[in-house]
Amino acid sequence: MVEHPLNSESCLEAVIELLTKRGVSLDDIAEIVFFLQERYVPDLTMQLCLESVQAVLNKREVQNALLTGIQLDMLAEQKQLLPPLQSIIEADEPLFGVDEVLALAIVNLYGSIGFTNFGYVDKLKHGKLAQLNDKSFGVHTFLDDLVGAVAAAASSRIAHRQKQREECLERDS
Repeated sequence: MVEHPLNSESCLEAVIELLTKRGVSLDDIAEIVFFLQERYVPDLTMQLCLESVQAVLNKREVQNALLTGIQLDMLAEQKQLLPPLQSIIEADEPLFGVDEVLALAIVNLYGSIGFTNFGYVDKLKHGKLAQLNDKSFGVHTFLDDLVGAVAAAASSRIAHRQKQREECLERDS
């Protein structure tokens, strides 16, 4: 991995590089966003979903959460964590919960709808999340929740903007 200077742009590049290395594209996340919002936004496009994912990823708090979680997953794959944390992350222990807590730092940026979207997508494991949750593809204890959180946040961002658009139309009519 290339050494990045510490600024938001370089952190974003590092996050996208890590996501790609871990098998997750921005389009994969946008597809989950589309799934979450297609019933509520009549003119929704994949492009709008992708733009929303990119806007969420531009936030430094999101970048930090992703960098931390992905690094922990990678260290667990390399068996570099101390016991019992190694076993806990490797097995994605149900009572661990730290992976969800890190993901909640992302969804919290978009209010209560972010939490609702995250819970829904975390339960369903739609799209890329199903593969990330499958332990035969590596350790993704943090990544599946973080990707779900980015999708939930991007979905919430679209929902907030849709509501603003509807209110403007009502005001103008």
